Amino acid sequence: MSVPRSKSDLLDAISKTFDRLVQDLARVPVDVAREKSLEGHAAGTLMSPADLVAYLIGWNELVLKWLEHDDRGEPVDFPEDGYKWSQLGALAQKFYDHYRDLDWPELLDRLQGAKAGLVATIIERSDEELYGQPWYDKWTKGRMIQFNTSSPYANARRRIRAWLREKAYLSK
Repeated sequence: MSVPRSKSDLLDAISKTFDRLVQDLARVPVDVAREKSLEGHAAGTLMSPADLVAYLIGWNELVLKWLEHDDRGEPVDFPEDGYKWSQLGALAQKFYDHYRDLDWPELLDRLQGAKAGLVATIIERSDEELYGQPWYDKWTKGRMIQFNTSSPYANARRRIRAWLREKAYLSK
């Protein structure tokens, strides 16, 4: 899929990648959703399908936080308060821990809700706001949203499909 360059492209990319991912997440049996058998986001670690979904929720909700702060004219601490871009493994662990008490269906619902919130806020914004000027470093709002939504959805889908095949929940 090409890099979105407009609001409609961004919404299309999010919709397509998310819908494909959700179809595969629906194949994960509830009783193994917390099994740590996927390569983790930090080198040398393992995570569960539930951790993978927690990671996506964390980033989606973080993007919403960035946009809310920006809308209020408040500074945005990229990537997150207390974290630097060089600490994304630790941030991933924070997301895993934060959503640890949610069961598999609750995690999937929360992911759906975060995605819906992102779509709603994107719809409210113009192409000019999303793609007209840099927002963080050289990146536009639209590109920062894409980096943390449709791209991770596609990456998560590749990971979960490989896991499903390995566990024989998905035929090759």
